[in-house]
Amino acid sequence: MLELRHLRMLREIARTGSYSAAAANLGYTQPAISQQVKALERVYGTPLLVRLGRRMRFTEAGAELVRSAQVILAGVAAAEQRVDAIAGRRSGRVRLVVFPSGSATLVPPAAAQVRREHPGIRMSLVEAEPPESIELVRSGECDLALTFAFVDEPDAAGLLRVRLFTDPLVALLPSGHRLAEAESVSLTDLAEEQWIAGCAVCRGHLVRICQAAGFDPEITFATDDNLAVQALVAADLGVAVVPELMLTAAWRPDTVSRPVHPAMCREVFLYTWPDLMGVPTVRTTVSALRRVARTVGAR
Repeated sequence: MLELRHLRMLREIARTGSYSAAAANLGYTQPAISQQVKALERVYGTPLLVRLGRRMRFTEAGAELVRSAQVILAGVAAAEQRVDAIAGRRSGRVRLVVFPSGSATLVPPAAAQVRREHPGIRMSLVEAEPPESIELVRSGECDLALTFAFVDEPDAAGLLRVRLFTDPLVALLPSGHRLAEAESVSLTDLAEEQWIAGCAVCRGHLVRICQAAGFDPEITFATDDNLAVQALVAADLGVAVVPELMLTAAWRPDTVSRPVHPAMCREVFLYTWPDLMGVPTVRTTVSALRRVARTVGAR
């Protein structure tokens, strides 16, 4: 019989691509995961996974079970939260997924507010950039995604989006750069520079805005690590365009930031399932994050 533990196991194998990683994340041994898969294959009379090199690939039957698992587990999570809402609980767990600079700047004061006002609420936190963060909410693995989008990107269909604030983009330069004393810089001023790019979403946006300005950026380094971006710029290995929030989280004095013209920005949002906004623990967490975001947006 197919059980929730089987669905969670299949979802984790699909997410990680291996038995061993799925076992580590779920608290099982690798042989236990393998045995459960074999037991399901005996029940259904067909292979669910095949090995390709070091990774596992789902067969058509296995892929169908994974798709069903994501829908069912999301429904179970929402149902559990709705029961809590009916009971009026102000305790329980809220699972957050947050982009790195958001976890360093927005989450700590919001979590502190929640703990002071509702000590029964527990938060868990994982870091991920969009679109992965949004998919973690869609699959039911997280309740709230604190994420961002550039103005030319679409909404996540079906999810509730709560706008928090606008985060301006600034040029990040080495302290000895020829434009370090300029009041502002344009992208065309930097057309001949080498570039340090951020996460995949930020990297794609950088390419688009530079192409709109008439040039293709020469990206020499790309990293998801905000501190690494700053270190590479400080070492005079390139320039970058970064969100102001990133510099609020950590700023190196051997770099300088300058406004970019024309002005560019990204929008910071919360995503969740609409039903979950009726859950007191989720609603309380959203309220705390919105209060913190108002102070950031008023800078």
